[in-house]
Amino acid sequence: MLTILGFAMIATFLVLIMMKKMSPIAALVLIPALFCVFVGKGAKLGDYVIDGVTSLAPTAAMLMFAIVYFGVMIDVGLFDPVVRGILKFAKADPMRIVVGTAILAAIVSLDGDGSTTFMITVSAMYPLYKRLKMSLVVMTGVAAMANGVMNTLPWGGPTARAATALKLDASDIFVPMIPALAVGLLGVFVLSYVLGKRERKRLGVLTLDEILVDEKVETKVEETETVLVGAGGSGSGSGSKTPVATGGSGSGTDAEDEAGDAARFQVLDPNRATLRPKLYWFNALLTLTLLTAMIMEWLPIPVLFLIGAALALTVNFPHIPDQKARLAAHADNVLNVSGMVFAAAVFTGVLQGTGMVDHMARWMVDVIPDGMGPHMALVTGVLSLPLTYFMSNDGFYFGVLPVLAEAGAAHGVTPLEMARASLVGQPLHMSSPLVPAVYVLVGMAKVEFGDHTRFVVKWAALTCLIILGAGILFGII
Repeated sequence: MLTILGFAMIATFLVLIMMKKMSPIAALVLIPALFCVFVGKGAKLGDYVIDGVTSLAPTAAMLMFAIVYFGVMIDVGLFDPVVRGILKFAKADPMRIVVGTAILAAIVSLDGDGSTTFMITVSAMYPLYKRLKMSLVVMTGVAAMANGVMNTLPWGGPTARAATALKLDASDIFVPMIPALAVGLLGVFVLSYVLGKRERKRLGVLTLDEILVDEKVETKVEETETVLVGAGGSGSGSGSKTPVATGGSGSGTDAEDEAGDAARFQVLDPNRATLRPKLYWFNALLTLTLLTAMIMEWLPIPVLFLIGAALALTVNFPHIPDQKARLAAHADNVLNVSGMVFAAAVFTGVLQGTGMVDHMARWMVDVIPDGMGPHMALVTGVLSLPLTYFMSNDGFYFGVLPVLAEAGAAHGVTPLEMARASLVGQPLHMSSPLVPAVYVLVGMAKVEFGDHTRFVVKWAALTCLIILGAGILFGII
């Protein structure tokens, strides 16, 4: 019964958010609460939620201060050279921009943290996508898949979990997997090229000069509108507005949206008030030190970002009113993301507390035919797609993988093969509703989670299968 209710709860959640019948936060809270009552454990809902919140509280704290830290770094211009470099490579060509998104996400993913990757990637690429009116789900999808492949790095989490669960050395799992993972990453780049070609066909190619001219014209239009409004001359509305160079529809709401987009595009503005060119190398060194400390695990990640955010604010904005202004500027992202994480804590708390996860895992193992025993590595690789999507990595690697490995050992399949196969599903896992980092991605990109899910699932699953096929072909799995 718990197995059926577990799958029903997940399916209900996904259907409602993909159909946009509920917001992700509401669905993450209300649906598990309702199913907890169905299970007959409504009296323990509070305990489950507290357990879930307790387990995710460090993640929420990390995200809050990481958003503030990288927000300040964007404000002061640390990533401006990155954006200019991508602009130089992309030349306002949608195909190159999509490929550049995949490359940037893969490079930044070397720090092993998905949230950091998404914050830097979206901060750099969002202005280009908005200015060229490209599909934002292409950006989120490509970034999530590139990060999913790179998430298999030994310090990224899954490999360490698999090594711990099966008492293996992480390097013995990861190093032989490098060729298959490289093929998977190449597959992401090829897919980015295909998606970029599709965007190019839809939008055409502009030059950088055209983009910057559009930006200047739009800024002038907004200044003119501000003067008119300030003078009380809002006009009758019809036909009184100067058309926006980028093709806005001319409605008041659209004008506000365009104004917001223009503000986001000011990452390239060399004259914005928050720039701190004299502190560029301090900020670069601080960021490099922070990322090194994360990789070397000198301190817990939430503590590192808390200290980093405090230092960044204090050094770059020594006056308290300026610090308050920067915090207020990023409060929207902080609230959205941290709220989503705590809402996800309700979902995971109920899923684990009621025992649904355990029953679902046992059911999945039991339905495997005995004849598939010698091919348990292949079975594990295939199962890693749905299981890591519907479960946390902890649930899969510590709850399911040991059971699968035991079944494989009975048929001569080594734990190393099982561990490597278990990494296959990570490109899909990074878009799971149970992964806090994905809410950073869609939140900063202003993309509906349901839209992201509809777009990315099929492509991420294809990437997983490419890795699995390469692993089998190379004799790794």
